[in-house]
Amino acid sequence: MFIDTHTHLDDARYDNDRESVIARARKAGVQAFVTIGCDLPSSQAAVALADQYDCIYAAIGVHPHEVRHIAPGWYDELRRLARHKKVVAYGEVGLDYHYNHSSPKEQQIRFREQVQLGRELKLPLIIHTREAQDDTITILREEKASEVGGVFHCFSGDAWLAKDALDLGFSLSFSGILTFQNATMLQDIARTVPLDRLLIETDCPYLAPVPHRGKRNEPAYVVQVADKLAAIHGTLSLQEVAAYTTENAKRLFKIS
Repeated sequence: MFIDTHTHLDDARYDNDRESVIARARKAGVQAFVTIGCDLPSSQAAVALADQYDCIYAAIGVHPHEVRHIAPGWYDELRRLARHKKVVAYGEVGLDYHYNHSSPKEQQIRFREQVQLGRELKLPLIIHTREAQDDTITILREEKASEVGGVFHCFSGDAWLAKDALDLGFSLSFSGILTFQNATMLQDIARTVPLDRLLIETDCPYLAPVPHRGKRNEPAYVVQVADKLAAIHGTLSLQEVAAYTTENAKRLFKIS
């Protein structure tokens, strides 16, 4: 059994075949999915999908690209959504200095607010960080994020970020990037992560793993990520990777 810990199943690219996408994943052994909010509408959509499908759980929050859109009442509505029994995390939140769709200063302010909100709601945090490693760790430390923990999703940072994240009590989640030919540094890092801190994800519809690279990603392909993790470790079977990552996801997100 596998759990895809980071999906965007509300994305319009699934509107014509969402049922088939979920059925293919279930057939591949993916028994549960966490679908992620990136702003208020997508957080609402994530909760609606969790209501519709037994196998889907939801995370709510505002992605760093979107924090410029936060309006009065958003945090109150996110608090309301958090009361839903299938909301299992707060995120994805963080910092992204690659595109700067929202200014770095605004991202930092909103990231602090959302870490505080995640702590208030007692939900683990799903962290997005890109070209903002030092500021991300600093804010997580200063805002006592270790009290709720969480995961650095789609991990693609260096060994220092991995160490800092693990020291804060966070898990690391690996995506299809792990299967890319030029991902040797990331593969080396993945080999060193404690087995009780490993998660797997697709981040679908983005970042499809080899051999599907360049196509629309979907949860069934999380099996390729797990298979690559097994190959990297060398001493682990695919079934053992499935068992470790599933247990870790269940524990972090309190999925029964």
